[in-house]
Amino acid sequence: MALKATICKAALSVADIDRGYYGDHALTIARHPSETDERMMVRLLAFALHADAALEFGRGLSAEDEPDLWRRNLTGAIEQWIEVGLPDEREVRKACGRAREVYVLAYGGRAAELWWQGARDTLDRQARLTVTEAPGEASRALARLASRSMELQVTIQMGHLLIADGTTSVSAELRVLKAGSSGG
Repeated sequence: MALKATICKAALSVADIDRGYYGDHALTIARHPSETDERMMVRLLAFALHADAALEFGRGLSAEDEPDLWRRNLTGAIEQWIEVGLPDEREVRKACGRAREVYVLAYGGRAAELWWQGARDTLDRQARLTVTEAPGEASRALARLASRSMELQVTIQMGHLLIADGTTSVSAELRVLKAGSSGG
């Protein structure tokens, strides 16, 4: 019998001073049986970083042809394609051909460094691609905030992130590995 996704709810309040975006989002997150708390929370962080009324979770681990998050315009064209983790570079290149902007939020400490070393030569040529890395200690701390029902506040200012749940806070600065030329 196949395991089913665990459903988590998040009330996410985003204050992105850098982008001038302020909004509250009631999110339902389907956590794949093989997904860790750390990965789920990094997906939530990716949502906060790109928060928009039209941003939605893709099927992620359940489908190769969909990203972890995406934003489509009214015609269905993909404006943003967002991957979390250490995606296959062929899939990232394919996404660059389908979307106006592609973002990868890598995490995993040394594994992320090794992934980027291996993928850099190929992915550096993708003008629409932005790659950032969440520090390992921050992604592990985010995992400790995971629960079936969450209320999180995210503040982004001058590239610095503060994620809080009312009792605990996680502070981080993402490391830009590659800046895209399409507004990333």
